[in-house]
Amino acid sequence: MKSYDYKNREGVEKISWERFGDMTRQLVEKLAHEKVDVVIGIARGGLIPATAIAAALRCEMFPIRLTRRMHDEVVHSTPVVLLDVAIQVANRKCAVVIDEIADTGQTLTRAVQLVGRRGVPRILTATLASHSWSKPRPDYTAIETDALVIFPWDEQVYINGQWQTHPEIENALKLQHNLQ
Repeated sequence: MKSYDYKNREGVEKISWERFGDMTRQLVEKLAHEKVDVVIGIARGGLIPATAIAAALRCEMFPIRLTRRMHDEVVHSTPVVLLDVAIQVANRKCAVVIDEIADTGQTLTRAVQLVGRRGVPRILTATLASHSWSKPRPDYTAIETDALVIFPWDEQVYINGQWQTHPEIENALKLQHNLQ
């Protein structure tokens, strides 16, 4: 399955800010046993859970940017590196790469490769949500669902002086409605 293939989603999984907090705490409790010493957050959406998890685990967090998008439009078939892993990650013992969702698995796979190049011997992956078709699957995820997942930071956007449903989400919901 290709990324952003919304017509293949089954239903809608809307995540509130409160549920985001619960999901983040769930991941923190699992990761606490792993002796993580650095968190790598994948920008954009993965930075939000990565920051919360790094704060709760009291460890350093560094961003990377892997994306298919430019100016909020999908323009690449596979994730491209816009911001590489910081040199300060070099030779840490255990890193966790965090994204908000594992869809195809390509972004997590590439992020793990980038972190591995910095000499980190143990690299885990964690997401708030993952789809059943994600290959590979994240080591830790709060929920697995094949629904269209709507995160609280993605639902509304500010366009021409007004808040509105993100056009991509609006189109995804229309696609689902037309298939029923």
